[in-house]
Amino acid sequence: MKKALWYIVGTFFLLSTLAFAADKAASPDKAGPVKTNIVKAAKMHATGKVIEISDASIKIERTVKGDVGTMEFALEKPVKSIIINDSVKIDYMEKDGKLTASRVAKVTFKKKEIKPAEVKPD
Repeated sequence: MKKALWYIVGTFFLLSTLAFAADKAASPDKAGPVKTNIVKAAKMHATGKVIEISDASIKIERTVKGDVGTMEFALEKPVKSIIINDSVKIDYMEKDGKLTASRVAKVTFKKKEIKPAEVKPD
């Protein structure tokens, strides 16, 4: 008899916890504003030698893993002090299927100094 009473009391508490849990469902009125994700265009860069330049576009030749290729970019604003055969680094992004350069900068390569081998005294 005692065992049956404990089963009934246990079942009562189990069912009551399920009933209380069902009553506390989240209401949609209390939900916060939906956060919108702003998707930014990825900025990329390319380094190469200028082969053509105008006020509206620039064309460079670059080498990637031994393959030589050309890339053409539309310019947002005309660049100054860059001429053909200059080495440049271009920051660009893709807009409407075109590569648009946002920044064009001249690159100067530093020469490495070759140090003579040290001679160790014997």
